[in-house]
Amino acid sequence: MKEKLSIVVTGVGGQGVITAATLLGKAAVAANVNVLVSEVHGMAQRGGVVDCTVRMGNIHSPLVTRGSADVILSSEPVEALRQIEKANDETIVITDINPVIPSTVAITGQTYPKIKDVIEELKKRCQVITLDARSLAEQAGNVVAKNIVLLGALSALEILPFSHDLLLETVLNNLPKKYASINQKAFELG
Repeated sequence: MKEKLSIVVTGVGGQGVITAATLLGKAAVAANVNVLVSEVHGMAQRGGVVDCTVRMGNIHSPLVTRGSADVILSSEPVEALRQIEKANDETIVITDINPVIPSTVAITGQTYPKIKDVIEELKKRCQVITLDARSLAEQAGNVVAKNIVLLGALSALEILPFSHDLLLETVLNNLPKKYASINQKAFELG
């Protein structure tokens, strides 16, 4: 493991961004890894931006500064792009390809950028992994589990300071038991 790992978890309110960051933090604690988690969620309940940081290892602040993110885990492609100043050429962006178009875009007559353009812009700055997390979550049994699909994808990279099994166990032990089979499948599909 690297001396420290800095992860930005981002998306839109209601997509499980805070839950995903919390689960990463709990898994780190279970693995006896130093961890700090922070969150910003202004108008999150109204579909606004939600950003969390999860920093593990030899760290002293929860903040991810410009160019220091190791991973950007995003449940919405434009939100990944909004975090790009925290990336460097070694940063890995894992993003769902499905947009969540804010109501303000429709109301003001603005246009939402084409997803292929967003992905191309991300690829200019860092390494990008795209997946259809929404469809994979539906395949698992519930679209709400797309944050768990993203955690599974992150875990598959084997860069976390704890095992795939420990993160899955953390997911299953901290989310409602009635959704355990859905969450397990979502994690494995990621």
